[in-house]
Amino acid sequence: MDKETEITKTDIKQDTMRGCCIPAGSHSRGQTVDQHRCCKLASYNWLPDVSGPNTPNYVEVRFKNDHKDFFSYPPEMRLLEGEIVAVEASPGHEIGIVSLTGDTVRLQMKRKNFNPENREVRRIFRHARPVDIEKWFEAMSLEKTTMNKTRVIVMDLGLEMKINDVEYQGDKTKAIFYYTASERVDFRELIKKLAEAFHIRIEMRQIGTRQEAAKLGGIGSCGRELCCSSWINNFRSVSTTFARIQQLSLNPQKLVGQCGKLKCCLNFELENYVETLREFPDNRIRLKTKKGDAVYQKSDVFKKTMWYAYADDATNILAIPIDKVKEIIAMNRKGKMIDDLESWAQQQSAGEIVEMEGDDDFVDFI
Repeated sequence: MDKETEITKTDIKQDTMRGCCIPAGSHSRGQTVDQHRCCKLASYNWLPDVSGPNTPNYVEVRFKNDHKDFFSYPPEMRLLEGEIVAVEASPGHEIGIVSLTGDTVRLQMKRKNFNPENREVRRIFRHARPVDIEKWFEAMSLEKTTMNKTRVIVMDLGLEMKINDVEYQGDKTKAIFYYTASERVDFRELIKKLAEAFHIRIEMRQIGTRQEAAKLGGIGSCGRELCCSSWINNFRSVSTTFARIQQLSLNPQKLVGQCGKLKCCLNFELENYVETLREFPDNRIRLKTKKGDAVYQKSDVFKKTMWYAYADDATNILAIPIDKVKEIIAMNRKGKMIDDLESWAQQQSAGEIVEMEGDDDFVDFI
């Protein structure tokens, strides 16, 4: 492969990223220009060699960054994952990359409640021709400049809206402008100016702040690329109750992501916390000892430890494993009281005591 051909393939790869995490200029043997395995929209086909008489003639096709859909194709056509195809659009045609084929598509449609009998399914026309791909690349090269010019037009019109992204249709006849706005915006004049400036059909599509963060990208407080930008497709609701269950400090600066909403990662370990906390006894129950009643203070979920202090001496906090706490509660229910908590508490090193005294992130869980 000569140097000119290698540069051309690298440029093609950079253009076809559009939501893919392959670094520009990292072309190596075995990687194709339509490689999609690292894209956030890529679907893992765990039934690649399974096909039967009921396998439908549907495939999943991905487009720019966070958009994919199901399409039908004629039985005589053979499609493989990663192939570039021309699909039906309104109007004209769109260019996309096949992300899933075979019997797994049926399971994916069932998971997403996509019933082809109750809704119109668009068709795949053909494999993309060289002229289609060339026009597709030309359309993609216009997206950044179109977005910048649109932002200038919006500022000149004084509209309270933010243009986040522009997606050209594969045949260069239409473009979708994604925007965010806190209030209702009258953009009729804007559409006229955009149509005059770019000579294409205009579609304005409002998105939320989470979708905005996914499109713009960035680095989270964890030091990694934003999850919504790299792999999350479906946003789940998040509430402060999830932070309480995980015993996190209810500090907005720590819990809020770059989108201004609660971080999606609060969902990641929630089920493990909920399952583990089922083993914990009721923290409202006081432990009765001969030295006095002990009141619950906090918990360490991973170490399965609960912290108690005497009601008249809140400074003396003792760590007791949950199995011993259950044993003490069972004895109290039988009318028996232990001598003191010290004999049931865990032995702590000096470092653990200092860490406990300086920890402000523990809160009571519900």
